Amino acid sequence: MQARIVGTTMPVLEFLLDHNDCVISEAGELSWMSSSVQMTTHTQFAGGGGLFGALKRVVGGGSLFMTEYRALGAPGEVAFATRVPGHIVPVEVNPGHEYFIHRHGFLCATDQIQLSVGFQQSLGAGIFGGDGFLLQRVAGAGTAWLELSGEVVIRDLAPGETLLVHPGHVGAFQASVNFQITTVRGIKNMIFGGDGIFLAALTGPGRLWLQTLPIAKLAHQIQEYLPTSRQESVQGGVVGGIVGSILDNMR
Repeated sequence: MQARIVGTTMPVLEFLLDHNDCVISEAGELSWMSSSVQMTTHTQFAGGGGLFGALKRVVGGGSLFMTEYRALGAPGEVAFATRVPGHIVPVEVNPGHEYFIHRHGFLCATDQIQLSVGFQQSLGAGIFGGDGFLLQRVAGAGTAWLELSGEVVIRDLAPGETLLVHPGHVGAFQASVNFQITTVRGIKNMIFGGDGIFLAALTGPGRLWLQTLPIAKLAHQIQEYLPTSRQESVQGGVVGGIVGSILDNMR
């Protein structure tokens, strides 16, 4: 199996699969594939988990169904494009080297990777539309490809070193990093801080990937340009479709 990332601001991940090679993604992620690739949809990874594992993925913000793409009889090609401007990040996963990623950060993986809910906390209606904050855990053995929005900033935290991050900017981090949601104290922060009063405290050791363009913030910026009358329906159809797609990805 060979993999390459093509593009810059809207990259696509392309695979060249040998006979019987396969990759797995959530349902609906496919961009294109050759005719020699067979697509099979089911509720679990080959790495295990069954129905319970599938339900854990749903709780973590993922899809109930996973799709396997396998080359049969001949080499094949399959590709997955990003949904918003950003980057595709490959990570090697094995016992002792697991990852937490934001709720829509999983793009695809080799077939022994396991995806489940890793963290969830309700933060109220002020953040992420009241859905709270969710992380998915990537475990198993193999390679996973993550989708991070905007530019990516990598930080390596020393043991005991803590970085406070707006939750939407948390893209991914190694499981060795301690994660918790904290509240910035002080009445001024509560009045003027907006959703910034909730921060993610990440404490090393370990690596984390920060994303500069949280989907929630992008949707909020676009919403102010939506038309307010039926006369603007044509323009609204275009912009509304973009916002609708973004909001779907937030759910």
